Amino acid sequence: MKQFSEREIELLNSKVGLMHLLKQDDLNYSKALRNTYYEKKLVKLQTKLVDLQDWVINNKKRVIVILEGRDAAGKGGAIRRMTAHINPRHFKVIALPKPNENEQEHWYFRRYVNLFPNPGQIVFFDRSWYNRAVVEPVNDFCTEIEYDTFMNQVNDFEKMITDSGIYLLKIYFSISKYEQLRRFEAIKSDPLKRWKMTPVDEKAQELWDNYTEYKKKMFKHTDTKNVPWKILKANRKTSARLEAIQYILDNVPYKEEE
Repeated sequence: MKQFSEREIELLNSKVGLMHLLKQDDLNYSKALRNTYYEKKLVKLQTKLVDLQDWVINNKKRVIVILEGRDAAGKGGAIRRMTAHINPRHFKVIALPKPNENEQEHWYFRRYVNLFPNPGQIVFFDRSWYNRAVVEPVNDFCTEIEYDTFMNQVNDFEKMITDSGIYLLKIYFSISKYEQLRRFEAIKSDPLKRWKMTPVDEKAQELWDNYTEYKKKMFKHTDTKNVPWKILKANRKTSARLEAIQYILDNVPYKEEE
């Protein structure tokens, strides 16, 4: 068995460490230690998110956090960790379905603008207007003209957002084809999670290369100096969640008030 340091033994004997040990059948000490480190780091970052939200509320700031990625990349789980302890009256999580007939008759960005944060509020988009950059063209949900129009407008649209004083952060969760397949199989085998699989998800592996092509175009065109993309390696959900929270903390200047 691996030799653990005094600090590692102390962590394994902590309440969190013992919980992770007892949850296992095979007593994998290294795994329990890794999960304990994660839980402690997560709590520390979540505490800082509470401070960040206090700054947003007290200074009437507005923040938008976009989380993008392939199906099963872990966007929803990351948002749940981000919002677990912040004040629910001052944030919203938005996951819009495809546009209805009425919305299709209007400017594409309109339905998103209507959901932008009020002063003192944070909005998390679980997918966003970037559906039109990847998901819609891959699945033939939009025309080539609609796609081109979006790509021609999106950077100016985001500049208008930031020029209005809104903090806009774009985070992309990147997973491998094998990892996506593994997660899909886990979802389908879990009776409590089967509802998560959609017709779009079912085709995701078959259309993997098409997604990759449009994803590359999206990054090339929209990874701007004004609003860059933060691309996270997300095959390991825990590390991706921590990195995503840290990115938010690093890019909303709440510490200025300290």
